[in-house]
Amino acid sequence: MNSTHSARTPRTGRTGAVLRTGSVRWLTALGRIERTTAADPAVRALQRGIRALPLGAARDLLRGRPVGHPLHPVLVQVPIGCWLSAAVLDAAVPGSRNAATTLTAVGLAGVGPAAVAGWVDWADLPPEQARVGLAHALANAAAVTCYAVSLAARLGGRQAKGRLWSTGGLAAVALTGALGGHVAYYRQAVGTDPAG
Repeated sequence: MNSTHSARTPRTGRTGAVLRTGSVRWLTALGRIERTTAADPAVRALQRGIRALPLGAARDLLRGRPVGHPLHPVLVQVPIGCWLSAAVLDAAVPGSRNAATTLTAVGLAGVGPAAVAGWVDWADLPPEQARVGLAHALANAAAVTCYAVSLAARLGGRQAKGRLWSTGGLAAVALTGALGGHVAYYRQAVGTDPAG
């Protein structure tokens, strides 16, 4: 038993070191985004424009106040769930082209409400959070572009191209999820106060 434990310990140690190094690099990159002021004029202009939209009571609904928590993280489950399911079908279920195409399309349809709720939340963020939020939005745009190209390819009968673009889209979704998670849950805690 001790020899087995000893044999595993070095691998676990190396894996742990790699994960710690990756985590430090990721947090360092996020810190740079938080401190970079280059996009601040555009951020301020966008935030003012979004806050000026005549949304009335819909603003509170989009921010999730009636349910006591932000709506954006709930709404993003539609595109993420659809796109992840499409990737599983592409990889594991031969002959599931129609289902994967449908899931790709439903995911794209779900982007609109999630994006609107996200922009409404983002409009009230302080500069550090808004900078990371803008990076999150740009990664979302990349994901949506990949999935739109994927859908067009799938509908045009070019399944391999559709799967390739979906893979790129899923990578962008992973990045944007990490950015959004950082803003919402890790260090910056956006929207955790329903009265805020």
